[in-house]
Amino acid sequence: MKYTKITIKTDNRHRVPYFIGSQVRGALGYILKKTVCINPSFKCEGCFASSSCLYYEFYEAKNATLKYRLDFDLGKDHYDFDLYLFEDSCSKAPYIISALYTLFSKSGIGKDRNIYDSLEMYVNNIDILKEDNISLPKEYIKTFEIKSIYKDLVLHFVTPLRLKKNNRFIRDDSLELNDIINSIYQRQMRLLDRDYRRFPYEIKGEIVAKDLSYKELTRKSNRQQIVMNMGGIVGSITIKDIDEKSYNILRLGELLAVGKQSVFGLGKIMIKELDE
Repeated sequence: MKYTKITIKTDNRHRVPYFIGSQVRGALGYILKKTVCINPSFKCEGCFASSSCLYYEFYEAKNATLKYRLDFDLGKDHYDFDLYLFEDSCSKAPYIISALYTLFSKSGIGKDRNIYDSLEMYVNNIDILKEDNISLPKEYIKTFEIKSIYKDLVLHFVTPLRLKKNNRFIRDDSLELNDIINSIYQRQMRLLDRDYRRFPYEIKGEIVAKDLSYKELTRKSNRQQIVMNMGGIVGSITIKDIDEKSYNILRLGELLAVGKQSVFGLGKIMIKELDE
């Protein structure tokens, strides 16, 4: 799995939303469309350039796998987030970086168009912004790898997990290990443009403790002018004696996220060794 991680950090001079995912994604889309659109009508429907348009690919394409996601913690007092690009979307990193720089340092974000002159930007943890000049590393596409293996672990759900089971979103502690692993694996297959299928190996591992709750979360869709539910499961589960293949998929889930609406920052998970 190939990826590029773009990081944005600001100071806390302006108030930011508790959940920044909807705002950041929407504002980035606005700037991106202004940057790349070559259609005089500025309309996507029936556009002659849609097949090669980055904005269309990231925001307008129907029934498409979005090969990026936001990653952040809820409730921070400043912007501090990552934007991950996956597979062939990694080659579009310069356009995304330029749009993010314009958004935070020139155009402004939020209803007050707040601008940050102390912006920090990183690509794969490498500082790329020096005195308003962006300098990308020669190699900015990385390959996912696993450096450590835990048989006993705690799996933390950092932002709400929206995962369906029996055609309903899970709202209680009925969440099981196979639900999580199959969700991650299927997302991996879609990102790799492969056919849908379930995890092909036996899933081994025992959940010995659950500390889960349902967190209410909403966002307003400016396009549809409705309030949309973004709530899901948060908390943690403790797993013992997990097999290596299942563990590897959970690690991949730290990169890809789990469940629905990961592009907005939902479904973020973190793995820690038990008793760490």
